[in-house]
Amino acid sequence: MAISVGDAIPEVTLTVVKGDEFSPASSRDVLGKGKVVLFAVPGAFTPTCSDYHLPGFIVRSDELFAKGVNTIACVSVNDAFVMSAWGKSQNLGEEITLLADGNGDFAKAIGLELDGSSFGMGLRSQRYAMVIEDGVVQSVDVEPGGGLTVSSAEAILAKI
Repeated sequence: MAISVGDAIPEVTLTVVKGDEFSPASSRDVLGKGKVVLFAVPGAFTPTCSDYHLPGFIVRSDELFAKGVNTIACVSVNDAFVMSAWGKSQNLGEEITLLADGNGDFAKAIGLELDGSSFGMGLRSQRYAMVIEDGVVQSVDVEPGGGLTVSSAEAILAKI
């Protein structure tokens, strides 16, 4: 069953990626304080994720922070090395925290895993965005298909 409004963020170990530095962290520690916007991509370096989803949040980060967001985080079922390389390729600064969910434990814990086996990608995460306050889900918007409508930075800005 997928996570929903009012649910607490589950306790899972993620890897926080900052440049070339990686550190394991509890999902509750990373996502459980203040107002957090979390968005998930099916894979780093994939077209929609690299061309639109992450860049949209980079461009709109100041607007999100101005609306009281404390943390913007991006999670993907990729290892920390891939997430690091992706962040560098996107000229990512400090505005967005990259989270590696290498085994898909977080995606499974919130019920938003995606079986990408049919197109050679194995276990992935569905594309979504959440607003979380003090560890409790305030909104969760899962993309209904391959597009980018309900989980874009613009869509989240319109909600908060």
